[in-house]
Amino acid sequence: MLDRKDVKVNFDLEKMDESIQGTALQTKSKGPKSKKFYIESYGCAMNFNDSEIVASVLDTMDYGNTQKIEEADLILVNTCSIREKAEDTIRKRLKYYQLIKQKNPHVKVGVLGCMAERLKSTLLEEEKIVDLVAGPDAYRDLPSLIPAIEGGEKGVNVFLSRVETYDDILPTRLDDNGISSFISIMRGCDNMCTFCVVPFTRGRERSREPYSILAEAEDLFRKGYRDVTLLGQNVDSYNWVNPETKEEMTFAQLLVLVAGVHPDLRVRFSTSHPKDITDEVLYAIRDHENICKYIHLPLQAGNSRILELMNRTYDQEWYLNKVRRIYEIIPDCAISSDMMTGFCSETEEEHKDTLYVMEQAKYSMAYMFAYSERPGTPAQKRLTDDVPEEVKKRRLNEVIRLQNQLSYAHNQNDIGKVFKVLIEGNSKRSENDFKGRTSQNKVVNFPKKEGLGKGDYTHVRILSGTSASLRGEIV
Repeated sequence: MLDRKDVKVNFDLEKMDESIQGTALQTKSKGPKSKKFYIESYGCAMNFNDSEIVASVLDTMDYGNTQKIEEADLILVNTCSIREKAEDTIRKRLKYYQLIKQKNPHVKVGVLGCMAERLKSTLLEEEKIVDLVAGPDAYRDLPSLIPAIEGGEKGVNVFLSRVETYDDILPTRLDDNGISSFISIMRGCDNMCTFCVVPFTRGRERSREPYSILAEAEDLFRKGYRDVTLLGQNVDSYNWVNPETKEEMTFAQLLVLVAGVHPDLRVRFSTSHPKDITDEVLYAIRDHENICKYIHLPLQAGNSRILELMNRTYDQEWYLNKVRRIYEIIPDCAISSDMMTGFCSETEEEHKDTLYVMEQAKYSMAYMFAYSERPGTPAQKRLTDDVPEEVKKRRLNEVIRLQNQLSYAHNQNDIGKVFKVLIEGNSKRSENDFKGRTSQNKVVNFPKKEGLGKGDYTHVRILSGTSASLRGEIV
């Protein structure tokens, strides 16, 4: 195994500075707006980041953001298609928008994101109130689509790009805490997991130019943000090639580059595919205090046969070895995961393998779901969704119960330790307490101290913990 002490980055920083200045200039507001848009986002963090890109594009038009739906001239919903329940939620919201449109016929409604990409123009036929359908790569076209729908036409653009689409757009931050934010570093996915609709709704992988990523990170830090998450369907496969010099930049190098913006800027990333996370990434985390000691490493299932059916490209033994390698290089790392119960033909013994891997990996937290067959995926075409719903739900409850135990034990192990905590604001439970987050992505509540506030760092000793959060005191 490699044992590098650091990850080297050899890029022309002078050129990068020029790129930063040019990128920042392209997103300046054009003054007061006569119209307002309202946007709701569902699904993954990438969708929320995309909504901020949409807001930036609309800022170049005559549209300003509003938090009150009744004030909006344009209502947009950024959608998710990962599960049937997500699409059902969107259809319910569209019925609510219909009531608003009945009162205000001038209001236009647009569907964005993965559901728009999956259903395309059929959305206009199924949901009569929809005026606009735009896929994840079509937001640059909004300045031409919106005037068309204002003129009574229907607007559709679901073209999937083969290159990064939004390199030069600095997102307009919406509904955030002013401390934590997301930076999209790549789009699409090449993995073709049989259960997943993402390759069909977001297209093939393409990496964003590192100059523009650094520009966005610098812009956020200047505005007071202290925690950024680098986003992608599979961030570890990030690989950008300079078209002029043919120099390559890997994800490990990008991590180090963004961490270099300022020691007070924390850097996180999501999501990692286990097959792509390298030792170089682990060393970058180990050797840079402001790259968070937290890795989201989706498992999906713990049985090797099921993993093969899912086309995850690893088996149980390989995954557990990867987990051991993470703990070997970064002993204080927290690992979280995704688990899915009831995938096609999963037996009871195979379900128990998932519980076994969970116990071995000692996840700090997890996102847990029952399998939901999605139209058009390889699983829907080639496999049979034959596990009864009641069995899926019962297995899911077992996974949730075990994860609650693991999260509780993980947090109990932190009692007595001191962590550097970034204050995010007031605790939800008490105005007398702060809420902050550790490098391991754990929420800590602790009594306030004069002179400290949102965006500051402080050291906190952990006194107690539940399965969901920690309690501590400033030291």
